[in-house]
Amino acid sequence: MEKAWLGVVSADHAARAAGQNWIQLNHGKRNNLTRLRRGDGFVFYSPTQRLGEKKPLRAVTQLGIVADDVPFQAEELVQMRAAEPVRPWRRCVEFVPARPVPIGDLAGQLDLTREPGWGHSLRFGLVALSRNDFEVLRRVMTV
Repeated sequence: MEKAWLGVVSADHAARAAGQNWIQLNHGKRNNLTRLRRGDGFVFYSPTQRLGEKKPLRAVTQLGIVADDVPFQAEELVQMRAAEPVRPWRRCVEFVPARPVPIGDLAGQLDLTREPGWGHSLRFGLVALSRNDFEVLRRVMTV
């Protein structure tokens, strides 16, 4: 594994994606998906259980390894919020059985969360993770 990434989606969307071995970020846009490479580690961070919920979850919820070389466009049309339906871009990821872990339970263990205001970077939908962070997450999340 050369790189690792943390993608931001609600837990219900992360579970659906993991169940089908693909990821989709930024409401189906292609840009962030092109940064990933086959063999990269990937973790979903879920700020909420469901999109639009106010009650915070703030947990890492799914973990896997990128399993393809380029983004692909889904066959089905998907409704993204109030916009017209789109065919979202996705990447194949081989997910492993994992348990959700509240990010607060990992205080002091992750490079990602050491800097004040670390959560602001999550608004971009995809954040680079250190290899160390991915290994910590793999250890605590793997069932």
